[in-house]
Amino acid sequence: MEIITAQSAGFCFGVQRAVDEVQKQIVSGKKPVYTYGPIIHNQQVVDSLAACGVIVIHSEEELRGIHEGTIIIRSHGVARRIQNIMEHSGADIIDATCPFVKKIHGIAEEAGKNGEVLIIAGNPDHPEVQGIMGWTDGEVHVVRDEKEMADLELAPGSRAVLVAQTTYNKTKFEDIVAIFTKKEYSISVKNTVCSATDRRQTETRDIASKVDAMVVIGGRHSSNTQKLYQISSEKCRHTYFIETPDDLDMRPFQSFSRVGITAGASTPKSLIEEVTLHVRRNEC
Repeated sequence: MEIITAQSAGFCFGVQRAVDEVQKQIVSGKKPVYTYGPIIHNQQVVDSLAACGVIVIHSEEELRGIHEGTIIIRSHGVARRIQNIMEHSGADIIDATCPFVKKIHGIAEEAGKNGEVLIIAGNPDHPEVQGIMGWTDGEVHVVRDEKEMADLELAPGSRAVLVAQTTYNKTKFEDIVAIFTKKEYSISVKNTVCSATDRRQTETRDIASKVDAMVVIGGRHSSNTQKLYQISSEKCRHTYFIETPDDLDMRPFQSFSRVGITAGASTPKSLIEEVTLHVRRNEC
């Protein structure tokens, strides 16, 4: 069996930076060490950090009860209001927001100051999108897909800015842009799909079109991994979404001669290697 592993699979820059910061604070930070939400969407990584004493803050209510230690803002970022609460908590604050996400916060803030409507292509339930929404003082809308963009109606004469969740499907974003630009508003488009996401999606699409089966590794709640699964499924009928090697039923693989493996931005290299070894070990 030939196994093709995506070169772009595994931690992206923003995720690696956030995880490194947590590990640094475990050693030298003011205790206890907290993260606002899971540092990344990978349960295995979160569990390993919890074993080192890292505590996950799950809500604003919990946050308001913390007045010491170190609070780390995860790579997804947080709303301005949440960050203000942190800064007045008495705890040390470490901002590990991905720089690509931070850039969108700036666009959102500027849109509010300029009286522009902010439109975000993304998942309204995702923490990154919720954080972006919290950086504008103006009108804001989230569109999941082309239909929601087509259905969106703004007040006559509106000025609007369109951005994307950093892990949004780039091809779908281009479709949304095509619809957006036909609307009769004063419009501005900011392509904020990050370059690492673009490379990962392009490579996944390419590999999936050449193999008999595709394995996509990542957390079930990981937006970028879900996108990889969708992209792969469009090109390869036998696409499997797993979190660990134990999730993979190897029986169908007896008939596959070429298998592709990719992984989301929150998947550690060690797990990718473990899955690759599992597939190789069970090929016969």
